[in-house]
Amino acid sequence: MAKGILFLFFLSATLLSCKKSKTQEQIPPIIDTSKFSFAKGADISWITEMESSGKKFYDSTNTQKEILSILKGVGMNAVRLRVWVNPFGGWNNKADVLAKAIRAKNLGLRIMIDFHYSYTWADPGNQIKPAAWVGKNISELKHALAAHTTDVLTTLKSAGISPEWVQVGNETNDGMLWPDGKASVNMNVFTQFVNAGYDAVKNIFPSAKVIVHISNGWDNALFRWIFDGLKNNAGKWDVIGLSLYLTPANWSVINAQALANMKNMVARYGKEVMVVEVGMSWDSPIECFSFLIDIMSKTKSISGNKGLGVLYWEPEAYNSWKGYSLGSFDNSGKPTKALNAFK
Repeated sequence: MAKGILFLFFLSATLLSCKKSKTQEQIPPIIDTSKFSFAKGADISWITEMESSGKKFYDSTNTQKEILSILKGVGMNAVRLRVWVNPFGGWNNKADVLAKAIRAKNLGLRIMIDFHYSYTWADPGNQIKPAAWVGKNISELKHALAAHTTDVLTTLKSAGISPEWVQVGNETNDGMLWPDGKASVNMNVFTQFVNAGYDAVKNIFPSAKVIVHISNGWDNALFRWIFDGLKNNAGKWDVIGLSLYLTPANWSVINAQALANMKNMVARYGKEVMVVEVGMSWDSPIECFSFLIDIMSKTKSISGNKGLGVLYWEPEAYNSWKGYSLGSFDNSGKPTKALNAFK
């Protein structure tokens, strides 16, 4: 009897073991899908300066909280941080960027680094060389650009921070480091600058995606001119970034044009696309909510998962901070209903 019980126990254990093994074989390996998830975030580069000035932030219940926690609470999973070269006042320099990146990392947020390659704002109308780079020739400028990129990224790496995306230049509609890298004057030199940045990024973070960023994301002719020029000069990039600053009256039409442009970029160059800056007047939260829902849906719809994400530009700006009124916090320092789109 004891032998029979023992045999039955052994048989049951064997069958259970076989069943378990078979089940284990059928379970696919766990894959980290974070790299493939849609990025929903914001450029929050003003936060340290705002906090230093005494600005405080509140959640929807009027409870004072740390700003990144508030943004994560409304559904954001990524931040974008701009970098300036020896800026006046220190804001957006290497130390300031590192401090903000550490805060983002500690909250589990994904990180984009945005190199302006200037001591101040770089945008379609301003691509001013850093003061320390004035007078350098093309070769020296490439070296300075690469050294600056390497220095900042090495500092981040030493702190255990790995940016997922890195912008080489900001809104480079007509190149950067003017007049030398002005694309309408010398597309080849602009391409050399982009490639110098690209190589520097990949040397420190081989898996980071390098973005070339253009404003007016609906302007297909502009995008084709810039990226045809880069391609024809052996330019290197991974992602095409675009900006969209719209109004309650025009967002629907412009979003449709932006989608057509993004699809064309993917088809024409085989690259991914990302909306790295969006904004609308803070006092139009309902229209802004609709705009954000629509542009996120359109970006996600791009075939092959090549639409990577949408980031709001400085949503935490309020009370017309620095004269900027396209944030998405109200005058009491709370997020407006526009940010519910990120949920």
